[in-house]
Parts: sequence; C-alpha cells; structure tokens
Amino acid sequence: GEEPVAVNCDSIQVYRGLELISGAAGARERGQLEHRLLSFVDPAEEFSAGRYAELAHAEIDALLGAGRRPIVVGGTGLYLQAALAELDLQPPVPAGVRTAVEAELRDRGSEALHAELDPELAATVHEHDRKRIARLTELRRAGIDPPAASDGLWTARMRRPSVLIGLSLDREELAQRIDRRVEAMAAAGAGEEARRARAAGVSRTAAAALGFDAFAAGDLDAVKSAHRAYARRQLSWMRRMEGVTLVDRAGLDDAGTAHHLLEALEGADDGA
Repeated sequence: GEEPVAVNCDSIQVYRGLELISGAAGARERGQLEHRLLSFVDPAEEFSAGRYAELAHAEIDALLGAGRRPIVVGGTGLYLQAALAELDLQPPVPAGVRTAVEAELRDRGSEALHAELDPELAATVHEHDRKRIARLTELRRAGIDPPAASDGLWTARMRRPSVLIGLSLDREELAQRIDRRVEAMAAAGAGEEARRARAAGVSRTAAAALGFDAFAAGDLDAVKSAHRAYARRQLSWMRRMEGVTLVDRAGLDDAGTAHHLLEALEGADDGA
C-alpha cells in the first residue's frame, strides 16, 4: 500500500551515459520502482559529495512530506552518509593544486601518492582508491586538514529516523557473481561506453568509476579484480558500522531476502 522511491547514493550512477559501467537501474527496474538522482549529471562535469548532499536532502524531505518512503540505495559510503546525515565538508582547493595532483595520479599511479600520505591518513584509504587518494593529497598540499576518519558514529546523528540494512554474501559466491556481472556489462557495451566518455572529455570524478580505464582497454580480468577488491572493502565497512542490520543472502532468493528486509523495517516501525 506504499509508494516507495529509490534514491540513488552511488557516486557514479549520477552520471548520464555511464549506466553500464556503474550498474545503474535500467528501464525495467525503473518501471518497477521509481528512481531519483540517477543519470542526471554530464560526464564532463565534476560532481561532489557536497552537491549530492543538497540534492539528496531535498529529495528525501520532499518524499517524506508527500507520505512516500525513500529507499536510499547504492554503493558509495560517503554518499550514503551525505544523504542521511550532515557532512563536515572542506573548502575547495586551488585549481592549480588539483590539476597537478591529477597529472601525478595519471603519470605515477595511486600507489605512489598513497605512499606519500601520512601513515595515519594512509591507513584510512586503500591504495587503489584513486578518487579519495587524490582528494587527500589535494587537501594536504593546499594546507587544509583532511576530514577525520569515519568512526561509524555518524549513524547516531542522522537527519531523519532511518533503518540501515546491508546485504552480505559468501565471498566465493560473491566473486562468481561479480565475474558474471562484469562479463555481462562488457557484452552490453561497457567498453564502448568508457571510450565514448573519454573521447567526449570525461571529468576526474566520472573517470573514477570502478573499472573505467580497464573497460576502455578491454581488460576484463582487471575489472573483475577491482570489483572484487571493492566488494571486500564494502563488506568490511558495513560490518564496522554502528546500527546496521546485516542480512546474509546465503541460501536466499530475492523473495526470501525481501522478507528479511521487510521484517527489519516493520520491527523499526513498531518501535518508533
């Protein structure tokens, strides 16, 4: 009897024209469930968590005001936090600093810049997380203190009452699913999508899409490896979060998984 709406919190699914690489909901999924904040940014444009937060807060508030239930869904932890809480945002860095860091990232690789971060800061970010490494390097060179590492406590300071649910899966089965999904993405034209975006002039934030360069080069093994590594980081992050209900999908089909999600939601509603 409800009219739920999915509100995207994936930092790449916001880009128009990168639907295959980002795994954005297609026409069939959108026909089953309305989606917001999906495929609306030009890939040549820089996009930030701060801009996303403004849009997400407005969408969520408007949906709740209309009596509809927002389902904030996606794979970017920072964007999830931006949608549900308030971010402690740093000021923008000078354009020259950003340009220099982008050039170094391209020429030297993320591992080299990661090695130059302060040890305490380096411990908070994976050496292949190009986007976050670039941001931390920019802030350091601009003399701006980087944000404190998230300790999960933001979940106690959410703007609206929320139920946090994470889906987990046996790692071997997850790896197999990832491999099949990457092959399907490639067959659907993800490589052409990446090359088209690059030829048109893709922004740094859009080019941070997982597997962007590897898809463009046709290196599916590299794409699979990147996706598996990211999935491991996501699972570790979810398990450290406070207040999240983890649903193990092992042995569950979609209907069984949905049953567990509804139980968690109904339990939260009953206790509200």
